[in-house]
Amino acid sequence: MDEFEIETLADPELTDPVLVEGLPGVGHVGKLAAEHLLEELDGEEVRRLYSQHFPPQVSIDDGRSELAGAAFHAVETEQGQDLLVLTGDHQAQDNQGHYRLTDRILDVADEFGVERVFALGGVPTGELIEEYDVLGAATDEGFVEDLEAADVEFREDEPAGGIVGVSGLLLGLGERRGFEAACLMGETSGYLVDPKSAQAVLTVLEDLVGFEVDFGSLEDRAEEMEEVVRKIQEMESSAAAGPADEDLRYIG
Repeated sequence: MDEFEIETLADPELTDPVLVEGLPGVGHVGKLAAEHLLEELDGEEVRRLYSQHFPPQVSIDDGRSELAGAAFHAVETEQGQDLLVLTGDHQAQDNQGHYRLTDRILDVADEFGVERVFALGGVPTGELIEEYDVLGAATDEGFVEDLEAADVEFREDEPAGGIVGVSGLLLGLGERRGFEAACLMGETSGYLVDPKSAQAVLTVLEDLVGFEVDFGSLEDRAEEMEEVVRKIQEMESSAAAGPADEDLRYIG
């Protein structure tokens, strides 16, 4: 196997498609958002990307194995905006791999005539939150203004340390190759898979790109995670309270 191999599965003709990247990251926000898009919209897998920079493993589904990789799906929305959605279970395992993988992703985007790129991800707050803001970064001032009009926030020195991995490099390398790119980052605790943050990011993306999806299944997942969070909070409260008085008397 070569360092990278791209398998062609279909060759639809897309009109001015937008690349939407959702690979694993903080809170799995980007991955959840991209997968929800594909669950709700009629898409077709068009490319599979394999690489020696992915973990040396296969995934198993009902006994069937699949080599670690990433998949591109072509989506034609009812509103007329074509999408090229990138999903996968892994990012590269090394710094050089991140750069080379991102270049291959941009090669595929260029092949389909993409000019605008949206990388989706999460930004950790370190604590459980109720209101989910979406932070942004973009390659040019005009794109920043578009994001601000969609209620995306830009905060000085956030995210701390910048944007790492494919999501950051899609902006850095994308700009050098002539793509207009932005990263949408939903606030998330960073502790758990976060469907609410994914929904916040998708709501902004709907506004920016011009499509509509139903959030019912994502909201159901959010309710399940809220139950998990509630139990964690109860356990933390019990631990902070310490043993009851009657227990203390018994020990004494």
